This record gives sequence, C-alpha cells and structure tokens, in this order.
Amino acid sequence: DPELMVGMPPALTAATGMDALTHAVEAYVSSAANPLTDAAAIKAIDKISHYLPQAVANGTYGKARSEMAYAQYLAGVAFNNASLGYVHAMAHQLGGFYDLPHGVCNALLLPYVCQFNLIGNIERFGTIAKTLGEDIDGLSRFEAGEKCVESLKRFGRYLGIPASLKELGVKPEDFPLMAEHAMQDACAATNPRIATKDQIIAIYQAAYDG
Repeated sequence: DPELMVGMPPALTAATGMDALTHAVEAYVSSAANPLTDAAAIKAIDKISHYLPQAVANGTYGKARSEMAYAQYLAGVAFNNASLGYVHAMAHQLGGFYDLPHGVCNALLLPYVCQFNLIGNIERFGTIAKTLGEDIDGLSRFEAGEKCVESLKRFGRYLGIPASLKELGVKPEDFPLMAEHAMQDACAATNPRIATKDQIIAIYQAAYDG
C-alpha cells in the first residue's frame, strides 16, 4: 500500500529505494539470472530511476509512491529467484558491525562492487546504464559498463546518500574480518565475479575513500 509510505522522511525514502535498486541490479547481473528475473529487474531499475527522486523530493506525491511500490515488488521478484551478490554480502557486515542502515550501506557499496564486477557480465552493465538514462551509443561495452558505475554513484549522491564509508564511522582495521564474513555470506554465491579476501578488502577501502 503506497499510502503507508507517505510519511517516510526523505532520507529513509532514499535509503530504502536504493536498497530496491540494489536488489534489481544484483539480480540482473547474478549468475543465476533467467529471462523472468531479467524482465522484472530491468523494469524495476527503469521505474526507480524515474520515480525514486520524485518520492524523495515530495513524499506525498502518490504517483511516485505507487510506482516505487511496484518497483520494489518487481525487484523482489527478481532477487528472490536470482539471488544477489557482493553488495549485499558486504553490506550485511557493515550493518552487523556498526548497526548502520542497510539501504545506505547498499547504496554506498553498489558502484564500487559494480566496478569490480564489470568483467564478470560486462554487457549487462551497459544495459543497466542505458536503463538509467545514459547515452551509450557508439561506446565500447567497457565504456558502457563504466557509464553504469558513474551513473549509480551520481544517482546515490543526488539523493543524499553519504559519499564514503569514512563518513559513517567505519574503521579500516575491521575490513579483514568483515571481508572474511562477506565471503561466507549466502549472497556471495551468485556474484558474477569471484573475489579473493584481499579484493573484498580493496572494495571496502575504495568505498571508504569515496
């Protein structure tokens, strides 16, 4: 019921909306993706890119709330069938260690994990960039993938998501233990690229530096 979300403050709207976007993006590039999850994920990304900014700007705008309700449901259909990836595996550790908001952690990590994952499913990141409204005509598949990373980072900051893990009080000395736990998280199993512990630590460090 989108009416139940009308009273959510902008920051919570942004965080939960970015969580839904992460569900869709990770499901779309998942190693377990299929035509059903692809359709749901891409539609969710399209709706979120259009309506999340409007819902953050004006929480009482019924159209935006209704479309975001559809979007988060479609993203749920996608990830419940295709699972997720390292964004969620790593965000779960930040939530557990620091009691940080799950949506904020996902939003902050998303572009950095996507950067790491590019070579694992490069064409799909280009499709995400196009769905987010980026012009990828004439670009190589790698350039299109980079557009996706840039767009996701810009989108989060546009909505007021913190720019770095440092701003959230995260401590780099905790990265090794969090990386170990992230690798054991169930969501890691369907990430499109397999990472070492040092690579997970490097992703945390990149998100820390912003």
